[in-house]
Amino acid sequence: MKQLLIIRHAKSSWENLLQKDFNRTLNERGMKDAPAMAKRLLTKGIEIDQFVSSPAVRAFTTATFFAEAYGKKAKHIIQIPELYHASEEVFYKTISNFNDTFKTVALFSHNPGITDFVNSLTDARIDNMPTCGVFAVKASISKWKDFSDNNNQFWFFDYPKNING
Repeated sequence: MKQLLIIRHAKSSWENLLQKDFNRTLNERGMKDAPAMAKRLLTKGIEIDQFVSSPAVRAFTTATFFAEAYGKKAKHIIQIPELYHASEEVFYKTISNFNDTFKTVALFSHNPGITDFVNSLTDARIDNMPTCGVFAVKASISKWKDFSDNNNQFWFFDYPKNING
C-alpha cells in the first residue's frame, strides 16, 4: 500500500506585482496556514517518508514548513522543476519515479494542474484545490511505477478553512 498527499502551496503574496511568478513568496496567511496544516497531518498520525516539491519559492517554502514539522530539513526535500505548473502527465511521470521504499509521499505543486490531477485520481471531485489544501489517496501497489494504472482510493481532503479538519 502506498499513500500520496497532494498539497497545493500555501497562500502567496502579490505585494510585488513586478516579481516573477516563480519567485513569489508566501503572504502572512500562507505563513500561518502551512505549519497549521502540517500539524493537522501529524495529529492524524500520518507518517511521511518523503517530501517532493516544485522549486518555485511558494511551493518549496510550503514544503519546508511541512518537512520541519516532521523533523526534516529543507535539504531533504526533493525538488522537481517540472512540478512548476505541471500537467497531469508530469504528475504521473514524477510519481512513477518515486523510490519504492517510500510508503507515504507528500507532493507540493500549483494550480491549475494540481486540481486537474487530483480530479483524475478517484471518483471524488473538487472544484478548485485551495491554497495549502491536502488531497490524499491510497493505492494498493508495491511499486510507484504502477500508480497511474491503479484504482486509487480517496483517503481524505482537508484545507485551512475546513472547520472539521
